[in-house]
Amino acid sequence: MLAHPSYREIRHLAERVLGTTETGSFAPHGAPAKSFYRLVAWNLERGIEYEGQLEALRNHPYLRSADVYLVTETDVGMARSGNRNIARDLAASLRLNYAFAPCYLNLSKGAGVESEAYGENDLGLHGNAILSRYPIRNPRPIALANGRDKMRGGEKRLGRQAAIAAEIDLPGLGLSVCSVHLDAQSSQRHRRNQMEAIIKALPQWGPAVIGGDWNTTTFDASSASSAIAGFWVRVMIGGRNTIRNHFLRPYAYFERELFRLLERRGFNWRAANLLDERTTSYDVEDAKTHENLREWVPAWCFDFIRWALREFDGKCPLKIDWFAVRELEPLAPVVLHEFRERSRPPLSDHDAIGIDLRVHAAAI
Repeated sequence: MLAHPSYREIRHLAERVLGTTETGSFAPHGAPAKSFYRLVAWNLERGIEYEGQLEALRNHPYLRSADVYLVTETDVGMARSGNRNIARDLAASLRLNYAFAPCYLNLSKGAGVESEAYGENDLGLHGNAILSRYPIRNPRPIALANGRDKMRGGEKRLGRQAAIAAEIDLPGLGLSVCSVHLDAQSSQRHRRNQMEAIIKALPQWGPAVIGGDWNTTTFDASSASSAIAGFWVRVMIGGRNTIRNHFLRPYAYFERELFRLLERRGFNWRAANLLDERTTSYDVEDAKTHENLREWVPAWCFDFIRWALREFDGKCPLKIDWFAVRELEPLAPVVLHEFRERSRPPLSDHDAIGIDLRVHAAAI
């Protein structure tokens, strides 16, 4: 592809688009100082259920009280999400400031059931964003190395995963934030290395929060064969043991290097999260999940997955969404299950997570 004349002609434009952060300001000036500030991280699953997500962000007591939102998987001009600019449209409707960093220029409509979306892509961008009631300064992408060739499989994409970092001017608290989506189809070491690249790109001191979908599934999903081998290792460990001590505690063994890295660099993740609490689930009977996985996992594997989950009603909880906090006191972490488990259709395949950050009285 790199040598093809058609791509060489547009390469400079594609790279400029993928390297440009989009910003906008819709929040009124003069948001008040508070004794604590609330952050929410939510993987919006492209923004496919945009109307329901907007209603939840506008009316749910917890979500509407947040000051900063770290949102991952947001589309711009994708048929699967109605060709909306998800981050901008949410910010405009909720009267927030926003910054969006594109990761991929999609050459197809998506994977699995997404490929059947009505219409065609308009712009075809996908990425991550920060929304805030307070001014956003110096928004910038942090490019992350790919864990797998993005031109393989049904969803053809140019680009690479990218976190988006910025400084938020909170009264009494200058805060660095980073909205992070680590690669799903990668190894545990690759995710650890992506997190190291993020930490290196942030200011090396001062209050900071890293939040989002870290994909700490415990699996090496860089290839189907690695994922299948890992599945059988977990079958041998035992279903209950795997779920309780690994899927809900990825820091215990399989993803421990990522969490140790954060601790060595001064980030507190233990107090910043509701530990042992799921933030997503794999449901072997979910048609959308099943169809998406079939793009790279052989069909015969699903019979074995169903067998392995026979004692758990075909459902497997996972903890893959996290916060990590530096030089701050994290308070009252939450996981909000209702938008995924008690909404029809689910508003996302991830739960929203939240945390409060205390500001010392002298700083207000």
